[in-house]
Amino acid sequence: MFQAITAVKGIHPGVYLERELKKRNISKGRFSLSIQEYPQTFVAVTKGKRRMNPSLALRIERELKLEEGFLMTLQGFYDMEVEKRKHSSSIKPNLQRFRPALFWETDMAKLNWELQQAYIIRRVMSRGTKQEQQELASLYEASIIKRFS
Repeated sequence: MFQAITAVKGIHPGVYLERELKKRNISKGRFSLSIQEYPQTFVAVTKGKRRMNPSLALRIERELKLEEGFLMTLQGFYDMEVEKRKHSSSIKPNLQRFRPALFWETDMAKLNWELQQAYIIRRVMSRGTKQEQQELASLYEASIIKRFS
């Protein structure tokens, strides 16, 4: 089981399930009814909008002859990946030191200050006040700011 999980580790179990149903040419609606699940609930799971629960996972695994616990293990790895993404950015700016108008087209709280540093640096260096530029200098090394500005 762990070799199979390594290949799909971190994806939502519903995404895996949708691929599996397509591969087997099985309709989601008919399949959901065959395992006594509401089609709306089942589709929400396959779209990654809803979590896999143990009862549903067990019914799916039995019907598709998957190893017991496979889908819940995928759910656990997916939950860990989501949690890691939440805490991945080591750069934590004081958002009150930046004017909301500086990033008018986006929600500043949702910016990933590590992954989107090129965009952030260019924006602050071209449109920011001296104070905002100084705050930026406290977040990033001078070489990084120089590279992107």
